[in-house]
Amino acid sequence: MNKLKIINDPVYGFISIKTSLIFDLIEHPYFQRLRYIKQVGMAHLVYPGALHTRFHHALGVMHLMQLAIEHLQSKGQEITSEEAEASCIAILLHDIGHGPFSHALEHSLVKGLAHEKISRLFIDRLNQDFGGKLDLALQIFNNQYHKKFFFQLICGQLDLDRLDYLNRDSFFSGVTEGTVSSDRIIKLLNVKDGNLVVEEKGIYSVEKFLIARRLMYWQVYLHKTALAGEQLLVKILKRARELAERGTELFASPALKHFLYQDIHGDEFTVDSEHLSFFSQLDDHDIMGTIKVWQQHNDFVLRTLCTFLITRKLYKVEISNEAPDQTKIEELKAHIISSLKISEKEASYFIFTDSVNNRAYNNTGSGSINILRKNGDIEDITIVSDTSSLEALSIDVTKYFLCYTKI
Repeated sequence: MNKLKIINDPVYGFISIKTSLIFDLIEHPYFQRLRYIKQVGMAHLVYPGALHTRFHHALGVMHLMQLAIEHLQSKGQEITSEEAEASCIAILLHDIGHGPFSHALEHSLVKGLAHEKISRLFIDRLNQDFGGKLDLALQIFNNQYHKKFFFQLICGQLDLDRLDYLNRDSFFSGVTEGTVSSDRIIKLLNVKDGNLVVEEKGIYSVEKFLIARRLMYWQVYLHKTALAGEQLLVKILKRARELAERGTELFASPALKHFLYQDIHGDEFTVDSEHLSFFSQLDDHDIMGTIKVWQQHNDFVLRTLCTFLITRKLYKVEISNEAPDQTKIEELKAHIISSLKISEKEASYFIFTDSVNNRAYNNTGSGSINILRKNGDIEDITIVSDTSSLEALSIDVTKYFLCYTKI
């Protein structure tokens, strides 16, 4: 069987699968699951075209890794065929640990365990299944390989993951502000003292990348309607878990039921392989199919929240720079309790506050964006740039929001 296939991608055109091992990994059920997990959670409630998946994104970042390796090799960087394959595998599988609706339910199903750690568990399991052929990919993924630039291409302030999701999410949502010059940035990547750098003439492209990331967060990822949809989804699962703890019988797929009726924390997840097996069977369809059925449940709160989501009767969301006025919250809560004839505890599902953060560039860690000057010096992008706004992009901006049901 010919495993050296090409895939037609709407963003890049043709993507090549260059080795039989990569083909076999793509064909594996763990990876195929990503076809049924949306890349940007509930953003399709705002932008109807944003229905692309983690599967699309994973293939896209693999393609960008192939391009980056080719360009680095053309500049004299020694990269073996084994390293090239391993780095492509590491980035291909970097998001394999995402649960349903990507970030929306990241801590709802398994408490205290980020998707990166679940990805690591999946790669470990795949390495066992493939007889240790992913050893080098695991070293790169875990930042244990001596050539640090491979990890920086996967996880950093200017990594291939971000280059792909900005362009891809911009393409499918129609929000053109997210478009970045990924080809130019990749061609201007280099390696100095073992670390990834951008050549000086790429400064303006990097500036555009950072600004695009800030805009995409406010316009897409943290858009108030997408936020309302995600919060509704989180509250539905919270209520379902509360009912499950009381012993209430709930319809759910076997995989979803496994997590609803057990309070699984990160440490337990990593120890018991059964949890990973059930997690590998979960996708968006488990959640939405179950929510459709729960519209008929006899619990008022669960039934109402599920109906709201299915019919797109979302929370009203008010976002501000200051914490919401407590008097207003109490007045709204009293009105909701009276109108819906529910308890104060149940009202927490219909009115609540929280906050969101947006930081386009984190220059405090080892993943900062370094510019290679023509004289060989290396400096952070915020020092080199003559755009004063870049300093602002490195500041963590917090906004507060109030969610409540309109009655």
